Amino acid sequence: MKKKFYRKPYRKPYRIRKKKSLIRNRFFWIFVLILIIGGAFFYFAVFSPNFQIREIKISGNQKIQTSELENLIKEKVNQKLLFFSTKSIFLIDSSEIVKSLLEKFPQIDKVKLKRRFPATLITEIQERVPIGVWCQNQDCFSIDKAGVIFEESSPDSELVIKSQGREDSRSLGQEVIGEDFLHSILEIQEKLKTNLKIDVKEFVVPNSERVNVKTSEGWEIYFNPTGSLSWQLTKLSLVLEKEIPPERRKNLEYIDLRFGNFAPYKYRD
Repeated sequence: MKKKFYRKPYRKPYRIRKKKSLIRNRFFWIFVLILIIGGAFFYFAVFSPNFQIREIKISGNQKIQTSELENLIKEKVNQKLLFFSTKSIFLIDSSEIVKSLLEKFPQIDKVKLKRRFPATLITEIQERVPIGVWCQNQDCFSIDKAGVIFEESSPDSELVIKSQGREDSRSLGQEVIGEDFLHSILEIQEKLKTNLKIDVKEFVVPNSERVNVKTSEGWEIYFNPTGSLSWQLTKLSLVLEKEIPPERRKNLEYIDLRFGNFAPYKYRD
């Protein structure tokens, strides 16, 4: 009987593949090229004289000196990047410039910044418009339609509002009276003057639920600004028409319109 011989399967010899050199890798060179192009573009955008802010145009300001605005903007435009200074139009932080302008100049209501390439920054200023004067103690300030005080003033306006509430210190640029509350005061002033021919000397605000109107005739009217002003004015008209003749107003002390359907009044002793 013949013996059978079995051959081992043939195996190819194992070859260690050499790692491809990084220098010969095309993706490496593509990456390097991108870095070079990106770096060159960054340097050109940040440090090139072509994109350094050379002109700051300011418009809309009337009370604030242009030079004061320009100095603050220049300070914010000039930035440090590592050890180098730059005024690149690409690196301008518009929100920070606007914030700084509003904080330093309470007279400003709104600021709008625009870039005009390659090297001009346009600044549009909208200043607050006074609608009256707000006073606390002996201090009086101009107030705008949003209830914000923004500059010192004297109490010789058509609209004078005197606060008798908490005597907290107030800063320029701060809201001292709510916009809705202020709207109610303006409505009262307009209706008294137009419909009832009553001139107002000043408004006194003891709290958020009461407004005392001092008339030029020397008597007062008490309103609740959170209630229906239309109904309170109707009550005032009826009382003046039917119960208080014009010749007796000089002796009148007050008319109180704050409660329901009633309008109690009092003469001076």
